[in-house]
Amino acid sequence: MTNDARSPTITVEDIRRVPKVLLHDHLDGGLRPATVVELADETGYRDLPTTDVHALSTWFRGGAHSGSLVRYLETFRHTVGVMQTQDAIMRVARECAEDLAADGVVYAEVRFAPELHLERGLSLDAVVEAVLDGFRAGSAGTPLHLRALLTAMRHQARSLEIAQLAVRWRDAGVVGFDIAGAEAGNPPTRHLDAFQYIQRANGHFTIHAGEAFGLPSIWEAVQWCNADRLGHAVRIVDDITVDPDGKAILGDLANYVRDVRVPLEMCPSSNVHTGAAPSIERHPIGLLRRLQFRVTVNTDNRLMSGVSLSSEFATLVDVNGYGWSDIRWLTLNAMKSAFLPFDRRLDFINDVIKPGYAELVSAESA
Repeated sequence: MTNDARSPTITVEDIRRVPKVLLHDHLDGGLRPATVVELADETGYRDLPTTDVHALSTWFRGGAHSGSLVRYLETFRHTVGVMQTQDAIMRVARECAEDLAADGVVYAEVRFAPELHLERGLSLDAVVEAVLDGFRAGSAGTPLHLRALLTAMRHQARSLEIAQLAVRWRDAGVVGFDIAGAEAGNPPTRHLDAFQYIQRANGHFTIHAGEAFGLPSIWEAVQWCNADRLGHAVRIVDDITVDPDGKAILGDLANYVRDVRVPLEMCPSSNVHTGAAPSIERHPIGLLRRLQFRVTVNTDNRLMSGVSLSSEFATLVDVNGYGWSDIRWLTLNAMKSAFLPFDRRLDFINDVIKPGYAELVSAESA
């Protein structure tokens, strides 16, 4: 149950110690600033705005916090630019795993677009292999189970090829497919053949929808493409009216999304930075949680937004007064929505997540 007052006793450090699940995180949006500088030097990439690590970190966040998704996406030119060799990609993937494990994440699905890493002659398969090798190296000896989602760029025409790639690697660590990029002018139905291919192969996919574009994007993703999950979906709030007494009236699409439990991969800080939400205080996650949508909390791009999964939860504790029961509820939502076999999800829920929160939730309700 959400608290009516703030919960100042729950700190970022406290949250870092409990098990968490992350479903929406971009590999090329989570590099360490020092790694960007070092890889630029090693690979001969000369276009960085600065080679000072602190200044570069500030630059990334400044560009990302512009309130524009298009401007936000421009910052990826540099992270992708230094990820064009197998060694560089493996290093980024390894450090991603190390950083998530250090943040207390026990299960994560990290996405990347193989087609963006071909400038120096790598094949699509070589890119996937490098990422999975890095994930294994970085998560070895930790409680983290890390899987990959392969993303196709929605403004390009390689989505079917990437969908086939995802199916080809699904027994080696790839658990699903995604499309990403600027929504306006690039509707999900443009890639219908890719989604149908995944479905025929009994695979899973998520779609970036309802972030910079409105309800039609969500409607197409759900009703035409049959998405298993929705990336962001912030604009679902446009189909919800709250009357002066605080009663929420749901439109047909919002009702459907809630009724069939479509998971929403929400990224509060990133949604504010791209202009998808006006502020953390006015982010729809609070309303959607109260209305019992299948809401999950995610990072999106840890470098650009300057966040970790623990800090995102801490922000919601501070702004929405969330307690341990809320954090557990949101974490269970994420684990239920993971692209893992049902029995594996149950193992995480019963053996890792519930025990990890049992004493904290019990003490909170006492």
